Amino acid sequence: MNSRRWLLYASWAALLSLCLASSANSAGQESAAARPAEAQPVAAGNAQDAGPAVHWLSWNDSVFAQARAEHKYVLLDLEAVWCHWCHVMDAVTYSDPDVRKEMQEKYLAIKVDQDSRPDISNRYEDYGWPATVVFDGEGKEIVKRQGYLPPKPMLSMLQAIVEDPTPGPSVVPEQPINYASSSRIAPSVLARVRKDFEAQYDTKAGGWGFSHKFLDPESVEYAMVLSREGNATATQRVRDTLRLEQKIQDPVWGGAYQYSAGGDWDEPHFEKLISIQAQVMRIYALAYTQFKDDSYLRVAGRIDDYVLAFLTSPDGAFYVSQDADLVEGEHGGDYFKLDDAGRRAKGIPRVDKHIYARENGWMIASLSDLYAASGDARYLQQAERSAEWVLAHRALPGGGFSHDELDAAGPYLGDTLAMGQAFLALYQVTADRRWLDHARAALSYTAENFASPNGIGYLTAKAPMDRLSHTFPERDENLGLARFANLVYQCTGDEQAKTIAGQTMRYLVTPAIATRPLSGGELLAIEETTHPPLHIVVIGPSDNQQAKQLFDTALHSIRGYERLEWILSSSSGLERSDVSYPAGVLAAAFLCRDSHCGQPIYDVGALAASLERVPASGAAQKPAWNHPVSAKSGSGQ
Repeated sequence: MNSRRWLLYASWAALLSLCLASSANSAGQESAAARPAEAQPVAAGNAQDAGPAVHWLSWNDSVFAQARAEHKYVLLDLEAVWCHWCHVMDAVTYSDPDVRKEMQEKYLAIKVDQDSRPDISNRYEDYGWPATVVFDGEGKEIVKRQGYLPPKPMLSMLQAIVEDPTPGPSVVPEQPINYASSSRIAPSVLARVRKDFEAQYDTKAGGWGFSHKFLDPESVEYAMVLSREGNATATQRVRDTLRLEQKIQDPVWGGAYQYSAGGDWDEPHFEKLISIQAQVMRIYALAYTQFKDDSYLRVAGRIDDYVLAFLTSPDGAFYVSQDADLVEGEHGGDYFKLDDAGRRAKGIPRVDKHIYARENGWMIASLSDLYAASGDARYLQQAERSAEWVLAHRALPGGGFSHDELDAAGPYLGDTLAMGQAFLALYQVTADRRWLDHARAALSYTAENFASPNGIGYLTAKAPMDRLSHTFPERDENLGLARFANLVYQCTGDEQAKTIAGQTMRYLVTPAIATRPLSGGELLAIEETTHPPLHIVVIGPSDNQQAKQLFDTALHSIRGYERLEWILSSSSGLERSDVSYPAGVLAAAFLCRDSHCGQPIYDVGALAASLERVPASGAAQKPAWNHPVSAKSGSGQ
């Protein structure tokens, strides 16, 4: 999922929980504070009086079998290892003697790091971290709670469940979905999604979303599409969001914090996730390409500086995150006010050094875009080094990828999807068809292992998380898959890729799915699957300086949806033979559309000028270049 998406769901859920609070039972099963006051960790001298520590188990079927045999309930603590309030739950709630006693007698406890289990994380993504879910021995949910639970409400909840295990109002039966009959969105639904997109922008505080402030990458990217079409309001919103996002970036080490609380940009939560670094880096790189504002390139470069210093392994693969807290459970505000020397004197917040294929894929794709925008070869070297590492250490037979070295479940769609997107990005910026081959293999693996039985959407995991549940499509993953499969089809003509894009869009345009917040990703997927990308062909030997300069110029135009190809001679074929171009050309660039290419462009400046005139959507208007020529009508230079 988009790693910040839960923040939007969480803020709305918090408002709902406040409305329900007055009618919740005295045990407090369903009420929750929107934002808890800062809790104090249990003093070390009192820890020995708290009774036996909670015995945490791993998620598996045997836990539920044990619960049935012992007539106990199962409590899932779904945490993130970088999460401040998760640490507070451990230090305060799960160290409370009364809570421990109740759990020891009546519950089996499971703790899961959500980054390690995408299937469980996706299932409970609406609840944020920590999420607390209680099951009976049959695996049926009784209560689902969002966020930090202090000891007293937790104890009341645990006792109330024992007294009456009837599922509370947080447990809503799954409703059947009437899926769309085609991959095209209904006009009325599209109109609603566009209206929702407008409403999701916070005109007071800036940015998309309200309670928590963060840069939503798909919302900004879609607004950049509107900006290129001449929408001045979208332009202003993009630039305001990019300015405000810098308020939640670390001025000392660089890197982007996850979000700011309180409805403004002034209360950062200090965890730094590699997923956030990848998202923010990519958007600033694309914004630099579009707006030619050097400050955006500097921001993207500072993020990479942070990643290299803190989240890169000696082998060049990327780690998962850096903790929000130096001391787990103690707020890091004062620490992050210090300069570099002051911080290092106190220590460095913990880095989660797991290496997941998914997170590396996200970073590789973003580094590719940063290389395209800047022309700085070090970003490409980083991307390729990570890609080679993942291929060597996480590849599965058939083109897929594991999550970690040893996974408790899976494989997961997210890992293969992210690596496929990474390979396609590398192909676009290097013209090395080896990367395209890997992208196509990842897509084939996806078709073979994650297709939904009903042919609509793709599942988050190959197998259910346990025998008591089922696997399901996740919206953000399917949004990414639709865009990836569509671009593979545009580049290769691969009918399997076209089929995957169509099946995924049929899921996404279903009204119940399409109208979920946020709307930017939905609109991007619709835009791209209904319009061809900007198609740029460069012809010329790899050692030809003119051809190299033309390709580099084309790279600097990348806006997020392009088909960029470099072929070694005019007698060589494209990967997808859907356009014609003049024969006998030694070194030139072509802007192509509708089975034809325009006149050859030999001059770098002329190519840059032509690319500036290209409309945002390849099918929205007539091409902004010269009249097309047939395959044999051109002359070389």
